[in-house]
Amino acid sequence: MPQLTYSGRVTEPILLPATDPHLDIRNLPKVSLHDHLDGGLRPATIIELAEAAGHELPSTDPVALGEWFRESADSGSLPRYLETFDHTIAVMQTRENLVRVAREFVEDLADDGVVYAEIRWAPEQHLQGGLTLDEAVEAVQAGLDEGVDAVEAGGRLIQVGQLITAMRHADRGMEVAELAVRHRTSGAVGFDIAGAEDGFSPARLADVFTYLAENQFPVTVHAGEAAGVDSIRDALVHGRALRLGHGVRIAEDIDVEFEAEDSQAADGGSDTEVGMVSIGQVAGWVRDRGIPLEICPSSNLQTGAVASFGEDIESHPIDLLYQTGFQVTVNTDNRLMSGVTLTGEFELLAETFDYDLDDILEFTMNAVDAAFLPLEERDALAAYVTEGFNQARG
Repeated sequence: MPQLTYSGRVTEPILLPATDPHLDIRNLPKVSLHDHLDGGLRPATIIELAEAAGHELPSTDPVALGEWFRESADSGSLPRYLETFDHTIAVMQTRENLVRVAREFVEDLADDGVVYAEIRWAPEQHLQGGLTLDEAVEAVQAGLDEGVDAVEAGGRLIQVGQLITAMRHADRGMEVAELAVRHRTSGAVGFDIAGAEDGFSPARLADVFTYLAENQFPVTVHAGEAAGVDSIRDALVHGRALRLGHGVRIAEDIDVEFEAEDSQAADGGSDTEVGMVSIGQVAGWVRDRGIPLEICPSSNLQTGAVASFGEDIESHPIDLLYQTGFQVTVNTDNRLMSGVTLTGEFELLAETFDYDLDDILEFTMNAVDAAFLPLEERDALAAYVTEGFNQARG
């Protein structure tokens, strides 16, 4: 249940019933909007593909390699965190390998209860084996299609799309944007920029985002992770973002000041901490217009995106954003590096903030509403998700 109420002020958390321990979150229908293809490989697959490619890994034991990825991501060292992607990208340079990785990615999502996913990746990073940009996109789409077929053969449903990503510090933005538009009828549902956020404003790619707007092609922009509110403003102004990748640092544009207030209770009265909320201009724009935030709780802690708020999940501002009316969605970012699943992220938040089934449904419906799908398909997805949650209620 929500712990804070918003009416111009925020109260200290109230103890409410915790999530039902028997609630099967894994089997609830879920929506994943921020999940990187090169951050979700199976350790055993990496080992097999690396051996064939002659690429040296930190370990050739699947369990040990998985632990190495998680420890590296949680080391506090940015170079070591980035090193993890050197190993995954290295084994994703051929059509065969891209097909396999994409197929397994979909199967793993389905095992996690995901029924709709937008999978982001940067084709320009997968050309070392001689593939063209178009061939790389076609290979990933072939793998995604195989994964969907395998899931359906097992009696389940999942729908997936590609978010074609350009590296913001490189100079191929227009080329990648044109690539995405070319494949809009064959799997590409949106465009993203990723990479070095701080120092590489979307303004550098203003012509790219104009081109995408002219072609009515949806855009999400990594912002509010490695940089703050100014980065989010740039994503909205120059990037024309319909969603914010992470966007969690929008909370830096919110002030909450607590003060004691007397309250009359049945036990004769007690003091309650009451907080006055002040929403800044950028945060107000994002909230009031329902611009979705693709928040990745565990990843945000590992990368230091929320370090100004604290170092543990209890201090993560996701609950503040949720309570004050932002369109929060819950995501994994890089399942391999963070050692997470979408089920696990919901379980973590439910345990930390006492969320119940209604809260998980609201996060999920926020993601449905934010999906880069036509209205009719979003309506169908919403009905499917609602039915699944109703069944969970018994």
